[in-house]
Amino acid sequence: MSEGSQRNSPAFGQVVIGPPGSGKTTYCHSMRDFMGRIGRQVTVVNLDPANETIPYPCAVDIAELVTLPDVMENLRLGPNGGLIYCMEYLEANLDWLQEKLAAFRGHYYLFDCPGQVELYTHHDALKNVFAQLVKWNFRLAAVHLVDSHYCTDPGKFISVLCTSLSAMLHVELPHVNILSKMDLIEQYGKLAFNLDYYTEVLDLSYLVDHLASDPFFRNYRRLNEKLVEVIEDYSLVSFVPLNVQVMSRDCWIVEMRFLGQGEHAAGDAGGGQSQRLFLRRAGAPQPGSSDVGSGGSRFPLFFHTRRAGEVCAM
Repeated sequence: MSEGSQRNSPAFGQVVIGPPGSGKTTYCHSMRDFMGRIGRQVTVVNLDPANETIPYPCAVDIAELVTLPDVMENLRLGPNGGLIYCMEYLEANLDWLQEKLAAFRGHYYLFDCPGQVELYTHHDALKNVFAQLVKWNFRLAAVHLVDSHYCTDPGKFISVLCTSLSAMLHVELPHVNILSKMDLIEQYGKLAFNLDYYTEVLDLSYLVDHLASDPFFRNYRRLNEKLVEVIEDYSLVSFVPLNVQVMSRDCWIVEMRFLGQGEHAAGDAGGGQSQRLFLRRAGAPQPGSSDVGSGGSRFPLFFHTRRAGEVCAM
């Protein structure tokens, strides 16, 4: 491919978002390693100015532009205000980001984002950065990680559902929600319902009834019913369970259910061929087979074992 055509071809990637401690950096590290093993060129971009211990080779680091400790010290801001300022500073210096990303055109991008929920649900700076990336011909998906331990507390799970829905509506990108740290979920306590109930977000009235058995939450039943009503009216939120510590030869890649990343997701002129190679190396069904659903029109990303009911592994 000529330099000019490569410059004009779409770039593909994920913006990895979620609350602090949900496993965003670990996810980026594991995804980079996995995709490297199957022959993909991956560029990881750290957009978290508070991330001082990066376990992966970082091609682009926002710390070269601005850091949270410097902002907090010089502007006398707290951690939350400092992060918002850093994102606004990044938005004001998008030429820096564009120049850095241009050196890796043709790679698959992983954007490791800060862990402040307000940045994805209320504030516009990071949303505007994503929108500018789209204008630069980046085809992105938002990967929203949530710690699976919230499933063990019905009240917290309703809060997670509201946060996930708000992020989906605010970020305005193709979106998937992931329950992370599934290898640790048994340590958090017994689930009130089976795992499918949480991943598919089934009839939430059962969750409200379960909450009402607690004397504290009984007083807030009407509030919980209204929150659940909003979530069910939109009917957008579901989760993919993920354990990044496991990589099985039984894994196969299923298409993303929402992504606008088409056959050319490999980022080169032979996108369809590269996608088939991507599937073949992972031992997956080929595009067009009944196992993949609608075929090769979407880019595959998430991993499930062939044995039904197992937690997906990456």
